[in-house]
Amino acid sequence: MTTRRATRATTAPPLRLSTSQRVVAALAAVAVLLAACSSPSVTPPPHHRGRTTRPSASPVSSRSTFPPGTPAWLSTLERAAAGSPSYLQPGSDPSVLPGPVLIADRNNSRLLLVDPKGQILWQYPPPGTPTTAAFRSPDDAFFGPNGKEVIATEESNFALSTIALHRTPTGPEPVTGTVTWTYGHPGVPGSAADELDNPDDAMLLPNGDVLTADIKNCRILLIDPGAHVPTHIYGETTPYCYHQPPARFGSPNGVFPMTNGDYLVTEINGDWVDEMTPSGSIVWSTHPPGFSYPSDSNEVSPGVFVSVDYTKPGGLETFNQQGQVLWRYTPTSPSGVLDEPSLALPLPNGDFLLNDDYNHRVIVVDPHTNQIVWQYGHTGVPGSAPGYLDKPDGVDLAPPFSLLVAHAATMGLPPASFAPSAPGLNASSPGGSTAP
Repeated sequence: MTTRRATRATTAPPLRLSTSQRVVAALAAVAVLLAACSSPSVTPPPHHRGRTTRPSASPVSSRSTFPPGTPAWLSTLERAAAGSPSYLQPGSDPSVLPGPVLIADRNNSRLLLVDPKGQILWQYPPPGTPTTAAFRSPDDAFFGPNGKEVIATEESNFALSTIALHRTPTGPEPVTGTVTWTYGHPGVPGSAADELDNPDDAMLLPNGDVLTADIKNCRILLIDPGAHVPTHIYGETTPYCYHQPPARFGSPNGVFPMTNGDYLVTEINGDWVDEMTPSGSIVWSTHPPGFSYPSDSNEVSPGVFVSVDYTKPGGLETFNQQGQVLWRYTPTSPSGVLDEPSLALPLPNGDFLLNDDYNHRVIVVDPHTNQIVWQYGHTGVPGSAPGYLDKPDGVDLAPPFSLLVAHAATMGLPPASFAPSAPGLNASSPGGSTAP
């Protein structure tokens, strides 16, 4: 037992101060008190990297310099949007974001690029374009590792699309998008070659391959650039999904890159998260603690992961490899409660960006204060006008802060031995399947 050693205070005779000295001392004390009151101390979660805030700045779209790695098409959009209206909700702090946000606005069948001030920089398809079966209900969208294209997952349309971005300084839009590849038959679910059934969170790898979860086929697909036959199938193609990786996956809804070159797989059935190597081996599995419908788990830092609970009320939490919760956000106030959120991404300053699907908003949550510090969209009110969303189902930051650009240098590539799978292949060996 440790004891505290007692010390006896010694007193000195009182010190006499002149009137001017007393005034100076009093002013100094007031200054110290004011400084203490204006700088409240907040203890961050134990796992947290620490919040760093950017200084207040003018609207990002009016800046004349851009972070290294900003693609030319993005700087063109930001300059073109200078002076345009802002559509943020009151109380939003633009400085919490490092750059624009890409939003997959599912029920409006569009992608929106919104800057931190709430200015709309870009929309695909362009405003006024009729919705077609070729591009409908984007569920997720991520910039590719080169920052020059977007891959969009159309879960309820059973398709994936890559969209190339082009500067068009002489056209009606400063930047246009062109669909360069589609996998799957829009509107038609299936399990054979060039068929999907509720795909989710497709990722472009640095070599051009596509890795995607295929929820209702209980599998993960690797697809060569431009191909319409899988290069490799992780897990068994079956409508009966349960957790037994790598032989089977329990309705996988996300495959996100990790900094060690592996991938983090989320399985809905049974509340599972797995670390999977590019060759298909499972390193470990755990439960996001307390969740019933985990969605799109990804890495915050080595050993720390974030997931959301796709329920009402929903939740946001960080946890470790042992399934221990490190921080949890489950507010109950009307303005804070989550309604089936499906993706949260860590921000460079330690906050979290997430789409709160059925609240029809995209928000940033500060884990130090458990407060929403940025919001685009009107809580609980769907719409298509500027400032409104209708079931936003995915987010990404713009390059150079986007998910796949940030992970490009460390993303693991599947073995070169993987060969194109046979069309219609329905089963696999425990490590996955390739053609003979």
